[in-house]
Amino acid sequence: MRTADWFRRQRWWLLRVIALPFQLLLFALVAFLLVRLIPGDPVLTVTGNQATDEQYARIQEQMGLSGSLSDQLVAYFAQLLRFDLGTSLLTQRPLLEEFGQRLPATLELATMALVVSLLLVGVAAYFAVIRPVPVLSAAIRGYARAAGAIPDFAVGVLGIFLFYATLHLSPAPLGRLSPLLSTAPTVTGLPFVDTLLAGDPARTTDMLWHLALPVGVLVIAHSAVVLKLLVGQLDDELQKPSTLFRVSTGASHATVALSVFRRSLPAAVTMAGTMFGYLVGGAVIVEALFAFGGMGQYLTEALAGADLTAMQGFLVAIAAVSLVVFLVVDIVTMLLDPRRRPGAQTEA
Repeated sequence: MRTADWFRRQRWWLLRVIALPFQLLLFALVAFLLVRLIPGDPVLTVTGNQATDEQYARIQEQMGLSGSLSDQLVAYFAQLLRFDLGTSLLTQRPLLEEFGQRLPATLELATMALVVSLLLVGVAAYFAVIRPVPVLSAAIRGYARAAGAIPDFAVGVLGIFLFYATLHLSPAPLGRLSPLLSTAPTVTGLPFVDTLLAGDPARTTDMLWHLALPVGVLVIAHSAVVLKLLVGQLDDELQKPSTLFRVSTGASHATVALSVFRRSLPAAVTMAGTMFGYLVGGAVIVEALFAFGGMGQYLTEALAGADLTAMQGFLVAIAAVSLVVFLVVDIVTMLLDPRRRPGAQTEA
């Protein structure tokens, strides 16, 4: 009974953890089918239609395309259960090794953009709703209404043209460091964290300088989604009886503001988790624009070389990252608002 009672109380997060591998397998199935819907013969694309029958069969097997569709699917899932994403056709290296070197840099860029976005969104929402300044509030709300309408690529190209080519305020979009500086020794796989750990102020400052515009591009392109939701939630919470009661009792401005923000956060946190998925996709594009390497360059090369295995592995890896993020977001949201937990009303 004690075990059953413990599970009943903890099921709000345990069930989500248990469901995670099954959700990943479902996404892997979708990736498997999507890649095979690509028109044309990928083997002929890779070989330039110049392969012998023996070469064709060997490459077809390496790409996981030999046998019937059901045979391919069984082999693919057996491979995934061994934590094997396959081998890149272009580099002849295991994809786990490739992603282990490149994906952390992409996730770091997306995480930096997320942190900056959330800080700016919180400040902007405060001045738009809690303590509005007429012109500033109108500008913030106007930007929030543009949610989802600002593409990463367009903002990136405009940023490079304006801040690098025209104003000369940004370094050349040729990597995370100036050409004369060497990269820091790899410790965590996260370029900026490794640079900090190396303890070289000049190299750290240079990387921050190179990261400023790419992070700014991602922030401008994606922050409006969370800002729009948070502003709307704050507007609603300000009109609720609980807020009006606090104001009528003479509660301080800070107390009212904290109360309103606390009750508005769960929906904003959920949207922030969704935004992280968008930021990862945007980071891939931005990395290609600013020559950062990472998954952006790798995916570009895989698409150009019709590396079916790499594209399939990329989709699964990004799905795994997104599912973990959504799991964390779910748990944080239910910690902020216990009423969102399954069975919370019954237990109350």
